[in-house]
Order: sequence, then structure tokens, then C-alpha cells
Amino acid sequence: MTFLVTGATGTVGRLVVAELLAAGQQVRALTRNPAKAALPEGVEVVAGDLAHLDSLAGVFDGVEAAHLINFAGDDYTPLPDGAGLVKLAAEAGVRRVTVLGGRAEGDLEQALAATDIEWTLLEPVEFMSNTLRWWAQTIKTEGVIKEPFGDRLSALVHERDIAAVTATVLVEGGHNRTTCTITGPEAITLKEKVAILSAAIGREIGFVELTVDEARAKWRGDGMGEETIEFLVEALGNTPEAGYTVVPTVKEITGRDARSFAQWATENADAFRP
Repeated sequence: MTFLVTGATGTVGRLVVAELLAAGQQVRALTRNPAKAALPEGVEVVAGDLAHLDSLAGVFDGVEAAHLINFAGDDYTPLPDGAGLVKLAAEAGVRRVTVLGGRAEGDLEQALAATDIEWTLLEPVEFMSNTLRWWAQTIKTEGVIKEPFGDRLSALVHERDIAAVTATVLVEGGHNRTTCTITGPEAITLKEKVAILSAAIGREIGFVELTVDEARAKWRGDGMGEETIEFLVEALGNTPEAGYTVVPTVKEITGRDARSFAQWATENADAFRP
């Protein structure tokens, strides 16, 4: 049985590949640049771009189950032809699909609903790994985090748990036509997040809570566009209930507890040290 993983060099995709390999499965990894993929030995690496269906000839051949993403490229733009992608999978005989949501539901999800393919939509909340992207350099150089909404709650989730849920569903099935929200084991505030990370790196990290206007000014200085800034103000200032409500998806599907932010911080502590 062959499993196809799209977005195979991404934060989650790379870990899905590893989970499937650990389970003894044959893995085909789709990437736009195989030469830079750096994936484990034993993985069949193939070139292709979800934004260009003509680059996917033969990609689904012999594939029993596939992990898809509903966006294209590093900027998370919507797939130009999600329905066409589903058509390719269905025609090749793919029986089961997971979809990692990176943006609002689109024609890919609608097309899946009209097929006989067994599908599961995966909707993780805030990734713990985003902490590396947003905080690592600032903590290394300044030792302080400056953000608004210090008491904002988030049930942020470890990227390895997202991958474990994905791989288990792909191999075992049993979640047809369902949407699985994936969270960590607890909801923590931004201030608590800073304190946990401080303990992990063995150095106190300062926290300065910005007003919304101060945050806007800071983000403009960081080069963000106005649309992105207003999205952040809304998303951070009015986090949807699903973003801070803990659910037992990881335990129910994988059989083990979700990893905490403290675990993640310990694993990644060196990335925040000078």
C-alpha cells in the first residue's frame, strides 16, 4: 500500500512522512523541489506542484490513501483547481484522503463530498511551531516579547500531534466525512506561554503588553501590510471559541495524550538561546 503526502517538506507534511515510515508504510512524497527535500531514506520523492495540475501526471498512480493540503505555495494562497485535484485522485483509485486546512473551505472539500472517497478534514488550532517563526529571533536578540492581548487563551497544538493524527487516520480510517479539530492538552494565555518558555530556556523573557494601536505600529514597522495587520487584530483580539477550547482528538485517534507546550518548549529551547 502506498501513501501519498503532499506538502511533504512543510512543517506538518515532513512529520506525516516520518509517522507513516515509522508505521512501516510505503510513502510517496510530493514536493516542488525534490533536490532540496532532504527526506528520509526509503521515501519515494516525486516532483509536482498542487497549483499546476499538469505537473501531477502519475502522482496518484497506485496510491491507496493521500494527505492533501488545501493551499498552494508558501503564502497559503487557495488552490486554483481543488476540484481538478480531487478528480485526479478519484480517477487513480485513491480510497482515503485527509485534508489539512490552511484556509477556508473551498472547491477541494466540496468536490470530495461528491465522491465515494473516504475523507477527513483536519483543523488544528494555533501551531506551537509558530513560536519559532514569530519569537525566536526577538528572544535571542532582545530577551523580551512585545505583543497585545496578553490574556488571550489558546489551546495551541504540537505539530507532531497533528502529524500523528493524520497518519493514524490515513492508515486506519474510521473517520469518514468528519471534521477533526486538533488541540493541545490545555489552553494557556500569552503571558503563561512566555513564562513556560522562560523556564525551558533557563532565562527570564520579558513581556510588554502593547495596546492595539501600538501593535499596529509595530507590525507596520515589521513590514506587514494593512490587510494582514487587521486580520491579526481580529484573530488575536477575538479568538474563536474553537481556538481555546480543548478537545480530546489526539487521545481519541492516536491513543496517547497530546503534548503540552512545556514539552514543545523543552524540545526547542536551543532555538531561543543566544
